[in-house]
Amino acid sequence: MNDSELIRQTALDTLQIELQAITGLLDFVDDSFCQCIQIIHAGKGRLIISGIGKSAIIAQKIVATLNSTGTPSLFLHAADAIHGDLGMVQPADIVMLISKSGESPEIKVLVPLIRNFGNILIALCGNAKSFLAQEAQYFINCSVSTEACPNNLAPTSSTTAQLVMGDAMAVCLLKLKGFTPADFARYHPGGALGKRLYLRVKDLSKQHEKPSVHLNDDIRTLIPEMTGKRLGACAVLDEQEQLCGMITDGDIRRMLENHVQLEGIKAADIMNTQPKTIEGAALAVDALERMRNHHISQLIVLDNGRYDGMIHIHDLMREGLI
Repeated sequence: MNDSELIRQTALDTLQIELQAITGLLDFVDDSFCQCIQIIHAGKGRLIISGIGKSAIIAQKIVATLNSTGTPSLFLHAADAIHGDLGMVQPADIVMLISKSGESPEIKVLVPLIRNFGNILIALCGNAKSFLAQEAQYFINCSVSTEACPNNLAPTSSTTAQLVMGDAMAVCLLKLKGFTPADFARYHPGGALGKRLYLRVKDLSKQHEKPSVHLNDDIRTLIPEMTGKRLGACAVLDEQEQLCGMITDGDIRRMLENHVQLEGIKAADIMNTQPKTIEGAALAVDALERMRNHHISQLIVLDNGRYDGMIHIHDLMREGLI
């Protein structure tokens, strides 16, 4: 077997073993699992999650997922806990310890301390007969038959099982809390995912000036207005400031191709009388969809039907929506 074949077969074997480990978790979504979810959901404090080694890294990821989906959580490294950081645990908090063996020295020191504090203790553990599983009030099983490591030593399948079970817990809690896309956006205001759920057209259009001319304005008025306000387009209004049309850079180019004599050409002569518009209260992601559907770069922004500015596709790019 050459190196390429060895790599391919090893990767496939690894994925197959880890897939079997995940499938095995189906048997562990039992009454004990459901009790743990109900207790966490009803809790008045935070969920403190701790572990040692690779399990500590998994604990950090689960904490991040829980926090982003509405379950207040904190990570506590098991080694740091027994050297002072245990002070972060408050009386109303629930503590969950993650461990493959349930027999790590740090875990054995930490368990009685938490029990003495009076906090509820949940074990997410791969050994139902371990010290941790026996001492915790509640137990979530994440046992695996073998690691993907060919020596059955490096945590691979076991940490995958821990991670997936943590995701299952987070999604169950999300469902019980009735966590909505709006809630998700509130916890992710700086990311592109959140922006797709809360950023409004008017939040972007108000950053620009409002290029506009009137129906009878000529080229000498139109071009400086478009150039100065740098949006590649200009709204055309009537004397009552009602929107009548829109002129883009493309309209100007087509005019120059078709007219030798430019004297006397008015905005009304070259405008598009059916410009694409969007209300300022609409989501910015809806503006993006409309631009894509019509293969355009700008939209007229309206405020209850009246001209209120423009939004450009570059605005959406700057916000990371593209």
